Amino acid sequence: MAFWIASSPHNHIQKQTSALMRLVILATIPGIAAQWYFFGWGNLIHIALAIVTALVCEFLVLSLRDKPIKTELLDGSAILTAVLLGICLPAVAPWWISVLGAAFAILVVKQLYGGLGHNPFNPAMAAYVMLLISFPVQMTTWLPPAPLMAIEYGFTDTLWMIFTESTSLGYSAEQLRTHIDGYTMATPLDTLKTTIATGFTLAEAAKSPVFGEHFALGWEWVNIGFLAGGLLLLAKKAIPLSTPLSFLASLFVCSLIAHLISPDLNPSTMFYWLSGATMLGAFFIITDPVSGATSVKGRIVFGALAGLLVFLIRKFGGYPDAVAFAVLLCNMAAPLIDVYTRPRTFGHQLGGKQ
Repeated sequence: MAFWIASSPHNHIQKQTSALMRLVILATIPGIAAQWYFFGWGNLIHIALAIVTALVCEFLVLSLRDKPIKTELLDGSAILTAVLLGICLPAVAPWWISVLGAAFAILVVKQLYGGLGHNPFNPAMAAYVMLLISFPVQMTTWLPPAPLMAIEYGFTDTLWMIFTESTSLGYSAEQLRTHIDGYTMATPLDTLKTTIATGFTLAEAAKSPVFGEHFALGWEWVNIGFLAGGLLLLAKKAIPLSTPLSFLASLFVCSLIAHLISPDLNPSTMFYWLSGATMLGAFFIITDPVSGATSVKGRIVFGALAGLLVFLIRKFGGYPDAVAFAVLLCNMAAPLIDVYTRPRTFGHQLGGKQ
């Protein structure tokens, strides 16, 4: 979740949680539209499944806890969590992936800790990591962008694939991922990691059609869409500038140093910015004030650490994209970051002396 909650007397931006949630959901539309254009209807279907599941789970827990159901159910937080999770799922993942993920996000990560404002981890990212570790096959079945598809499929075929794991004509996800030349395509990040690991150079890896003419065919426009939504949130002062700026700067510096040291094995900094979930993470994930650092200095450290972790995991880790893992690691570090960066109470000195 990404929203800015002000607490008197330090901040003076006072908005209702529901209004902020609506604004953040609205800001995701450009990125979701780009996803739909390049990767089809799958993510929209998963977003719908996740929203229904999240609302049902939220209703059940609020009923059991005797909480004000209408107020908390309609504050938009569960819907936003579902939207962020649905965005992150492979378009043709089976239906139970989004249902299980949304249920885990609401029941375990959010409500088990006391509800909105008490969760130590970002619910959407915690659910995504749980799904990725538990169901690696389903969670890594990414389709190539539409211009590279050897088999055309539409809304009906996507529904068939999600609910029956094959299209109406009997094509499997693996067949949909197969290029016209007969090889299975992966995401640009995965393709780059695998190709370089097998001894090829960056220039040789870049010959794969998944990179397109620039950085990452389809994915670059998805990231630009979420960047546009992030700029809207900044313009509306819904999120602080320090966190995404620190995150993107850290990722830029790390990738630039690596590229300068070994340009044959490390992609450009813009590739890191415009592939995977970089912009979604920068503006919609790490800006969550509940699971992040609270002070200005703390948010800068939090963002810089997240950027460093994304680079290290993408470069040396076992998973191509690293935003979810980086966010959860930073969530764990947030209390310690706050200890050393939070402004001291007026009249107090270090060590508790007055």
